[in-house]
Amino acid sequence: MKLASLKKGGRDGTLIVVDRDLGSYAEVGDIAATLQAALDDWQAKSPLLAETYQALCAGDLAGSQPLAVAELASPLPRAYQFLDGSAYLAHVERVRRARGAEMPPSFLDDPLMYQAVSDGFLAPREDVVVASEESGIDFESEVIVVTDDVPMGVSEQDALGHIQLIGLINDVSLRNLIPNELGKGFGFVVSKPRSALSPALVTPDELGESWAGGKVMLPLLTHYNGELFGRPDCGVDMQFSFARLVAHAATTRPLSAGCIVGSGTIANQDESVGASCLAEKRVLEIIADGKAATPFMSFGDSLRIEMLDAEGRSIFGSIEQTIVRYAGPGK
Repeated sequence: MKLASLKKGGRDGTLIVVDRDLGSYAEVGDIAATLQAALDDWQAKSPLLAETYQALCAGDLAGSQPLAVAELASPLPRAYQFLDGSAYLAHVERVRRARGAEMPPSFLDDPLMYQAVSDGFLAPREDVVVASEESGIDFESEVIVVTDDVPMGVSEQDALGHIQLIGLINDVSLRNLIPNELGKGFGFVVSKPRSALSPALVTPDELGESWAGGKVMLPLLTHYNGELFGRPDCGVDMQFSFARLVAHAATTRPLSAGCIVGSGTIANQDESVGASCLAEKRVLEIIADGKAATPFMSFGDSLRIEMLDAEGRSIFGSIEQTIVRYAGPGK
């Protein structure tokens, strides 16, 4: 099934079920008012939501309405936790090689992960507001999963069963602020603005055979200023599956329902498929020519992130954003 949230209903939105073609929706307040409420009681709520979804897709549900993406909030307007991994070592290796550093052997066995911004997510059609172009504005096209309650010390095999929803994210980065911040040895804060989730999150069964072994076996399409920027396959060169990432996150603590776990920037060893962020394209230019030719984003630049099924239909809907200048508090 496919789930989304309308902007109405307060800070956590109003949960809706969306049909397979992303053309219509039904409110489900009698089952759960918000997506977080559904996740908090997933075993009881998900079968009821699935029944509604089947009726909606069959055209048998009274009261359904046409879907307008502009009316959607983020599926989870805020979440208790967002843990972003870096499962594509092609990306990690290139970034390190560009600055003359080797990738430590431990990266092959021990996932990279950090605590990301989760107190608010941008809507899928909401602008990215940044104070200065000098910050080095960049996008990062990624896949995310959302869990139910995950026990501490869960095995990788059991962690797979705790993944209840899948979606996309634009994990916005301010590249020129990252080096100084990481140099402090305490992680990201000011270099990571709010990210945007896809219009809908879907249950793994919606992907069919394209969800295998805790990986999404489809390309992720990124269009930058109207042109195709990259289409790396999410199932290729993913060093750590989502099951492994969830198990890693739960090594020393349980994860609460609604925890978001990210894949990190999608990247393949095959450079011909393009990239999922400007930083990687710049790194490849540095490796090839000794300097970067591609600038970071400017005000007015636009982005579209989407994933299509085998029939060419959008699975999650598209994230479409424009970079705009921050006018200041209260403006």
